[in-house]
Amino acid sequence: MGLSASQLTASLDALARQHPAVAAALAAHGYPEPRLRPRGCATMMRAIVAQQVSTKAAQSIWNRLEAACGGDMDDLAAVAATPFDGLRAAGLSGQKASYVHALAEAVASGRIDFAALPAEDEAAIALLSSVKGIGRWSAEIYLLFAEGRPDVFPAGDLALQVQLGRLLGEDTRPSEKRARSLAEPMRPHRGALSIFLWHNYNIVAL
Repeated sequence: MGLSASQLTASLDALARQHPAVAAALAAHGYPEPRLRPRGCATMMRAIVAQQVSTKAAQSIWNRLEAACGGDMDDLAAVAATPFDGLRAAGLSGQKASYVHALAEAVASGRIDFAALPAEDEAAIALLSSVKGIGRWSAEIYLLFAEGRPDVFPAGDLALQVQLGRLLGEDTRPSEKRARSLAEPMRPHRGALSIFLWHNYNIVAL
């Protein structure tokens, strides 16, 4: 599971003591709700489905995908055996359909064990990213939401980049590289920072 409410509060309070911009945003917008996902292959598949589509569209596709695969996305044999055309009919692109098959096969073969990922974040990201279709962003999202890794920072996320730039007074949206550099002083609380930035982004967007 992801970072709990108490973990988020403790990390953001620590950041607020060190960074006035975080303190000001926290006073204005409050603490975010936790983003908790179950550990396992199905959550990683959700991250693949969510790549480059809206939250609403991703949920709609996921519902159809579950139905196409028999209703249980943790039944990896059933997922791997679902015809490619069936995955496409659920709304997946050809690429994403191949990624879903690749992940199911990697877990079924034992190459990926979600119950025993490396403890070191970069090693876990590298292992997950070795599966076709799982990039760094998807791996980081999984580690943050499903495992609650406290210092994971998905710097490739556009909304995160936008809000980090706003928070720190950047003139333009920082690049992924720039975002990582800006967040470096926030270690070891960058996971809570990420969730806080999304929380702020959604409030500002209302």
